[in-house]
Amino acid sequence: MKRVVVTGMGGVTPLGSDWAGIEAALRGGRNAVRRIDEWDRFTALHTRLACPLPAFAAPAAWPRKKTRSMGPVSLYAVRASELALADAGLAGDASIADGRMGVAYGSSAGSVEPIRAFGTMLATGSMSEVTSNSYVQMMPHTTAVNVSLFWDLKGRIVPTSSACASGSQAIGYAYEAIVAGRQTLMLAGGADELSGPTVAVFDTLYATSTRNDAPHLTPRPFDAARDGLVVGEGAATLVLEEYEHARARGARIHAEIVGFASNSDGMHITQPTAQTMALAMRLALDDARLPAEAIAYVNAHGTATDRGDVAESHATQQVFGERMPISSLKSYVGHTLGACGALEAWWTIEMMKRGWYAPTLNLDAVDPACATLDYIRGEGRAIDAEYAMSNNFAFGGINTSLIFRRVP
Repeated sequence: MKRVVVTGMGGVTPLGSDWAGIEAALRGGRNAVRRIDEWDRFTALHTRLACPLPAFAAPAAWPRKKTRSMGPVSLYAVRASELALADAGLAGDASIADGRMGVAYGSSAGSVEPIRAFGTMLATGSMSEVTSNSYVQMMPHTTAVNVSLFWDLKGRIVPTSSACASGSQAIGYAYEAIVAGRQTLMLAGGADELSGPTVAVFDTLYATSTRNDAPHLTPRPFDAARDGLVVGEGAATLVLEEYEHARARGARIHAEIVGFASNSDGMHITQPTAQTMALAMRLALDDARLPAEAIAYVNAHGTATDRGDVAESHATQQVFGERMPISSLKSYVGHTLGACGALEAWWTIEMMKRGWYAPTLNLDAVDPACATLDYIRGEGRAIDAEYAMSNNFAFGGINTSLIFRRVP
């Protein structure tokens, strides 16, 4: 059984790509939510809120031959991976293309524009907008494939298209591939792009926030006055590496992954179940060979939806009791869907390294229906955590739990 460490991290997020700037926003209590006036044309859409990326453009040095198969979601994934490889000291290292590095990557769906083009074909009979790259840009495994092709990687490809669990499952499956000795390195992460149809998925379920005139006051995970989620976009990538290989090349190690679990509620597509959420956490603890008492912080999925927050809080209390410090990073960047598990893993590790954990924004009064936990509010919290857990729960009842160990 191999040990797995994180040697590179990077991403593109609504708060930027530079950790110093991101941390400043977390410490300053600033979220990225804004009103999207262009959505006024979607007359039946209730929300007008989202967390878009700052202006994004692919680097000019990227060859057209590589980028023509990419929609925005793949462009985000490749840029996040480029930043992570640079952070790992592997940028430009031709040895990663020898088969030792694989890719585990996910998104909730492919890019929306080619889907619209095929929709036009069905509605009008015209294929004028369909190109030879349309399917590649919209296919569910577009991020995993494009990340692999960009660096000519020849290891295994593990696509994860599991909605909000895409990023965390990718990291977990990459971890398992290295633990089992099947790969030495893995690029692992998740991405999603913002669009009206993506938001409509949640809007039709009455799960989106409609505080359209007060963007800074939402989302409100675990708060009694929460009124739904806000959709975001972006990508995050971790470079996972077998421990001895990382040591041999003198790599900087950010953290060690010591536990992972994924299971299914097996009951309802959109209504989560606390018992199986709790089981996923316990299975991750078993994988890490740790007691519950070893975990010092839980990064919550925390979407600010009615049933989700209640179920998750009770699951967390079942496993850890009332003493557990917990917060939700979605209060800053919204729900980035396929990216959230990877983004939250990245930020959990960054907070772990510094011993400071961001509070949940807009959490003024905890919903009495939520379980009693140590909800981090206000100024954030200094915690000396050797182990931290990050959880994500997705449509279909897909539950994931990751455990990270701080490396001295």
